[in-house]
Amino acid sequence: MPRSRINGNFIDKTFSIVANILLRIIPTTSGEKEAFTYYRDGMSAQSEGNYAEALQNYYEAMRLEIDPYDRSYILYNVGLIHTSNGEHTKALEYYFRALERNPFLPQAFNNMAVICHYRGEQAVRQGDSEIAEAWFDQAAEYWKQAIALTPDNYIEAHNWLKITRRFE
Repeated sequence: MPRSRINGNFIDKTFSIVANILLRIIPTTSGEKEAFTYYRDGMSAQSEGNYAEALQNYYEAMRLEIDPYDRSYILYNVGLIHTSNGEHTKALEYYFRALERNPFLPQAFNNMAVICHYRGEQAVRQGDSEIAEAWFDQAAEYWKQAIALTPDNYIEAHNWLKITRRFE
C-alpha cells in the first residue's frame, strides 16, 4: 500500500487528498503521475525520519521523472537526507545536480553555504586558518547567490556576510 494512503498525520492526509485531486484533473502522463506518487511518498517518509524509505522513493521518482524542474526538487530532497545523515560530500553533489536543472533554488545555495561554513568551523578547530578561510569564502559565495534569489530571506547569513566583510 502506498505510504500516502497510510499516513496518520493531518497535514500529510490533507496534502495527499489535494495531490490526488490535482493528479486527476491536471493532464499528465501515467509516468508523471507515478513519479509524483513516489516523490510524495518520499517526502512523507522523510518528514517522519525514515530516510532509507525516502531515498528509495526518491530514486524511483528520479527513474520515472523526465522534467528537469521536477527532478531538481527530487535531487534537492536527496541532498537534504544526506545532509541530515552527515554525508556532506554527497549532499553537496546532489545540491549541485539540483542547481544544474534549476538554478533558482535558493534553499540549495543556502544548504551548500551551511555545509561550507561548518567545514570552515571544523578547520578553525583543527588550527588550519587557511583552509577555514577558503571554506568561509565558499560559504559566502553560496549565501550571496541565495540572497540574490530571495533578498528578504537568510537574514543571519546576510548579517554574517556583513560582519565578516564578505558582502559587496
